[in-house]
Amino acid sequence: MRVAELFHTGLTVSDLDRSIAFYRDLLGFELVSQWESAQPYLRTVVGFPEAELRIALLRLPGAAAGVSGHHLELLEYRAPRGARGDPRTCNPGNAHVAFMVHDLNQAYDELRAKGVRFKSAPVEITHGRNRGAKAVYFLDPDEITLELVEPAPRRG
Repeated sequence: MRVAELFHTGLTVSDLDRSIAFYRDLLGFELVSQWESAQPYLRTVVGFPEAELRIALLRLPGAAAGVSGHHLELLEYRAPRGARGDPRTCNPGNAHVAFMVHDLNQAYDELRAKGVRFKSAPVEITHGRNRGAKAVYFLDPDEITLELVEPAPRRG
């Protein structure tokens, strides 16, 4: 078996409307579609026979339409209601999603002014394959860790 491509990244959120506003209004994603589902196939896939979900699919503007291209899928479980775990990135099972930006300092200043919580100020990467790039971790409304990365300047 070999994976053909990355299809979407799914994030479980506590309030779908609040999360849509965060990813759309603050990060610039566009809402592709939104729906509710308690379909038997979905209940089987997620492993909860009583599952009821609200789901939104988002993408970056200009991304390919249709089923190809990477999407961000936000899932709010209406049933069963989940409990918040410890979201610290050091805990196994936690993940983060990284987004590329052209000007990290500007993005940081804009988001911080709008109340977005960051783990630090932007930091220059000084070692490894991304040396010369900049990065910073920040949190969405459910304390899901996200990352902004500004690529290293091209070397002549």
